[in-house]
Parts: sequence; C-alpha cells; structure tokens
Amino acid sequence: MQRSLAPERLAALVGRLDAAPAYRALCQALQELIGDGRIPIDTRLPSERAVAGALGVSRNTVTRAYAELASAGFATARQGAGTFAAVPITRRRAHDHTLGASKFADDAIDLTRAAGSATPGTAAAYARALAALPAYLSGDGYLPSGLPALQARIAATYTRRGLPTTPGQIIVTAGALSALAIVARTLSRPGDRIAVDTPVYPNAMGALTLGGARLVAVPMGDPLGDAGWDLDGLEATLRQARPRLAYVIADFHNPTGLLMDAAQRARYAAALAATGTQAIVDETLQATGLSNAPMPAPFATFARDAISIGSASKLCWGGLRVGWIRAPQPLVERLVATRVQLDLGGSLFDQLVAAELLEDGPMLAARREQVRRQRDSLAQALQRHLPDWRFRLPTGGLSLWLRLPHGSATELAAAFERDDVHLAPGPAFAVDGGFDRWLRMPYAKSEAQLLDAVQRMARRWAAPAHAGARVRRTASAPPLIA
Repeated sequence: MQRSLAPERLAALVGRLDAAPAYRALCQALQELIGDGRIPIDTRLPSERAVAGALGVSRNTVTRAYAELASAGFATARQGAGTFAAVPITRRRAHDHTLGASKFADDAIDLTRAAGSATPGTAAAYARALAALPAYLSGDGYLPSGLPALQARIAATYTRRGLPTTPGQIIVTAGALSALAIVARTLSRPGDRIAVDTPVYPNAMGALTLGGARLVAVPMGDPLGDAGWDLDGLEATLRQARPRLAYVIADFHNPTGLLMDAAQRARYAAALAATGTQAIVDETLQATGLSNAPMPAPFATFARDAISIGSASKLCWGGLRVGWIRAPQPLVERLVATRVQLDLGGSLFDQLVAAELLEDGPMLAARREQVRRQRDSLAQALQRHLPDWRFRLPTGGLSLWLRLPHGSATELAAAFERDDVHLAPGPAFAVDGGFDRWLRMPYAKSEAQLLDAVQRMARRWAAPAHAGARVRRTASAPPLIA
C-alpha cells in the first residue's frame, strides 16, 4: 500500500511558518513531523506546487525545503513517483537489542521495564491461594478458558465499568502479551493489515505480526499537546489502508501515558466501523489510574465488536503471569481453539493468586498511592536536574515520555549505559522509524532509585562528549522492554 499525504493535511500539521528563511522553517517542521512519527515513513509527500498553494508560500520555498529534507536523510525523491518521508538509516528502529532478555551489573538501574517490586500483600495472597489449592488437586488442572472464580471476578470488573460481561466472555491467559498473540493469530492471516498507533509498545508489534500480518502506522498527535490522538490522520489512514484489525491503547497509552476521553473513543470507534476494522483494545494499564477523576467507559462500549485484553501484572507484580481476553461471545470458541494450539491453560496456582489480589481493594489502592508518589518524585527530580527536558505528567500508567531539547535519544541511551542507567529510546517504540528525540522513563522503581538515575543522567547530559560514547556492557544478553 502506498500512503499519501494531502496538502491540506500537511499544512495543518506544519502550522504557521514564523521563522525565517521560510524554506528552512518548513524543512525543520517536516523533519520534526517525520522524526516523531506524525508523518509515517514511506508516506508520499504532496507535490511542491500543492504544498506551496496550501501554505501560501512560493514553490521555490518548498523546492528548497524538500531538497534540505532529503539532504538530511528525512526524505527520498523517487523518479516519476514523488518525494517520500524517510529517516536517516542510523535512526531506523535503532536500539532494537532492547527487545531481548537482559542482565545488568548489581548497581545498575534498569528502566527499560515499566515494572517494579510486588505490591505489598502479595505474599499473603500467595499463602491464601496455597490454602485453597488442595480443593483443585483432584481435577486434571487443565483450564483452557481459565479458573471460573477468576473469570467471574474479571467479568464483574468490566460490568462495574459499564460494559456488561459474563464469565463466559473471559479467557484467562499467561499474561497480556500471550492474550494479544492469541487474538492476532485467530483473527489475522498472512498479508492482512493491522493499524497500530505509533509510538507503541514494542513487544506488541511482534505479537501482532506472528501470523504474517503487516503493520500500518497511525501517527499520534503531539504527545505534549492537548489532543493526544490525531483523529483526522487516523480517519485518513483507515480509508487508505482498510486494515482488518486495529491495535488500540486508549487507557494510559504506552509509552506516552495519554488517556483517550469519551468523545475521542466514540470518534475512533466510528472510524473503525466505517472501514470494517475490528479493534483489539489493550487495557493492560487501565487499572493504574492515579487521579480521582472518573475513568471513561471502556472502549468496547463504543465498539461492540472490540476484543479487550488485560493483565494483573502491571498493578500487582510482573512475576504474576496472568492476563485475559474479553471477547464478544460468538468469538470465544474460536479464541479458545487457537489458545489450545499454543498451550492448554495457564498456571492454576497463579490464577488463584490473581483472584485473591483482584479482590483486595485496599491493597490495590495502597499500590496506586505508592506509584503516585514515585511519579511525582521523578517529575520533581527531572524538573530540578534536567529542566530543559519536556514531558506531560500523566494521570496514570507507569512511565513518562520525555522529549530531549536536542540530540539523539539512541546515542544518549547508549551513553547512559556507561553509568549503568538503562533506558529505552524512542525508536524502539516506532513502527517504522522516528522518535529519536524521545526517551521512555518508567516510575515503577523506588523513589531513591529514580532520584539516583536522574542524577546520573544529568551528569552525563552535562558532559560535552556524551554522544557517541562507547557502551560498557556487563553481559552479552540485551535488555527487555516491558
């Protein structure tokens, strides 16, 4: 599929060209839009004449801007086809080694994972689950759809949130990533297109393409602005690509932390319905809200054919590998049939633990308060030690999406590793390039660790030769983004 950008859409994204000379201002604006993914890689840019008309500038201005854009590596001219968005080869999905397993030095601070220690009270939940286990030992232990008691508790949470759900609509899995892989394998075929907001959680990209599907990038709006989702761009992309599925993170989007409001959910769902695109809604971070404001209704209340996935790992503990699928009843049998091709059911004991934890309201409230303090401590440390870095304080989720004032996040993340601070740079979250001015920094660690990390980062940032520094590794295995 060849994606193209209408001149009116480009003009809306660029805005006013206040700086002089105009060609350089246009080039810089386009470079930023391509670099942060709002203009996806390989998108055909409008003709010079069309852009000149849309922006009210001379054609020569656009010609010079396109030439500088190509010279910087952010565009390629194809004979007879036009000018296409690109990124310098060194920045295309750089740092992909962050998708593997990891082992760091003892004093290292691993911030590639948006996960921390277990919620206080987890050990007691394991003890209660162990006491309940003997009642299940006379059975065979295979539960492809899940432990009925846990299915009922998960279904009840959806119903309380405004989405009536029966236990039979819930399939318990070994984590949210497993749930996503099951759904993608069930509903997609080789060559199918799946729309994905970009930036996006890296491991989701791998799970979605297990069945041979191709990802179509849907650029989000400015993560530091008020809109969050670029719904005009979404609608245009869906019309052009006609994807079979769309992967949506409406609740504390990973990595930006943005929360989609009810009006945006309704419009997003209507755009999907207009192209016959089915939504896979990732609600892994839904329970991590840190504000007292009421949450919007689940995305599936606006898109009734949507399939939702969730997890106990982010709020409770990463070592508890329990996730789930919430699906329309007619799809459940197909999903279970796919699931048993991969495994015959998750750990019964872990499901007993999850049932205990999800029932413990005061414990989960204490966890949220702990995470809120960590978020605020990280924000204060960044404002004090790295005041030029920009971010939006999220109302939930587990990480900040940081914009650098200049330089390459890929190179900077490599430099930080010399000080044993490990972060995931923006290109790791890009579907097909860009975001090299961004870093994701989780606040799931202790306040002391977060302050230590920021101080180390600030010292390295102040050093004149941080870029291009050789990385010291303590092991050959790369880190993992979670």
